[in-house]
Amino acid sequence: MDNHGYQEAHHSFDCLIAAGAWKKIAEPAGHALETLQQFLHAEKDWIFGHLGFGLKAETMNSFSRLPNQIGFPDLCFFIPEYLLLVKENKLFISSYGLDPDHVWEQIKKELVHEPRPADSIQLRPAMSAEEYIKRVDKLKAHIHRGDCYEINFCQEFKSENAVIDPLVVFKELVKVSPNPFSVFYKWEHRYLLCASPERFFRLEGNKVWSQPIKGTSPRYTDNPSMDQRSAKELATSEKERSENVMIVDLVRNDLSRVCRSGSVTVEELFGVYSFPQVHQLVSTISGELKDGLGVVDLIRACFPMGSMTGAPKKRVLELIEQYELVQRGLYSGSVGYCTPDGIADFNVVIRSLLYNAEEHYLSCQVGSGITWYADAAKEYDECLLKAAAIRKALGT
Repeated sequence: MDNHGYQEAHHSFDCLIAAGAWKKIAEPAGHALETLQQFLHAEKDWIFGHLGFGLKAETMNSFSRLPNQIGFPDLCFFIPEYLLLVKENKLFISSYGLDPDHVWEQIKKELVHEPRPADSIQLRPAMSAEEYIKRVDKLKAHIHRGDCYEINFCQEFKSENAVIDPLVVFKELVKVSPNPFSVFYKWEHRYLLCASPERFFRLEGNKVWSQPIKGTSPRYTDNPSMDQRSAKELATSEKERSENVMIVDLVRNDLSRVCRSGSVTVEELFGVYSFPQVHQLVSTISGELKDGLGVVDLIRACFPMGSMTGAPKKRVLELIEQYELVQRGLYSGSVGYCTPDGIADFNVVIRSLLYNAEEHYLSCQVGSGITWYADAAKEYDECLLKAAAIRKALGT
């Protein structure tokens, strides 16, 4: 996990490395959160892992029959054998069974070979632009009928015979698009290469923050005046602001289920944040958990996150199943960690590549928020914009 130097109020570390699995759990949706609760209770330790989008079957009673080519389990967590933390140019090392000084000496002795450049890989869309536009228009008809107010609709770009070095591609991705919630994550033969700008939630004691992103405009880094204009247009766009406020209301509602009455507040609304490829509207909502509740209760109340679903959440999940072509898997899910002293921090898995090294299947999913005001062709262009850094990392 690497925040790439972003000066963000709630970051604890610049970089975290968790390697090896001293103890681990991997569960399908059903009783996965109960297993996680028991794991956290029994192991007062650093715990890392992921929540797949399929966990919605447990939190929202929302099941999927769509194909799942990557195959990450719905929930996985582990206690690392080796833990390295970087903060303010200081490295902290913890390990099971080895002296930290010995680990550091081994790291210094390790020969690092210059990797060969990654081969160019073409990602092809699972649905054509015409089919995408047709489906968005059908979703707008659902909105017109009052089925929902907003839906995050995603499409997949894929390569079915891809052979990549995941670490090389990840390094290229974060070189092109360094973002504050970037993660290189491996579970068995499955990889996540993630350059996410978005936090799902952070929990410190009983105080929780959620920072949904909804609203996008392009960067023009070679033209400062155009770049500034794009950011200003995002800040004043009625469409983008309406998308954002709907998700803010959804997050407030989710947090209110587990937070003390009156404690849920919007600390920042419509903040314009600039990332390498895009400007985004980011809002920050906070609350205080009720006595006796913790991270698993928070996940149960808020997952899947509002920015990747829409409102109302239950109906939107049904429409996602009806109109998308594949399961999202770890995309739209979350990767994060819990500490022994009650801190938990989880990202939103977007701007990512997912890779199954056994099947040689490479997948990139991207989406956008569809409202009644959405122009389907422009939404398709927004998806291409969000996938641009990933294509560049793959040499296309």
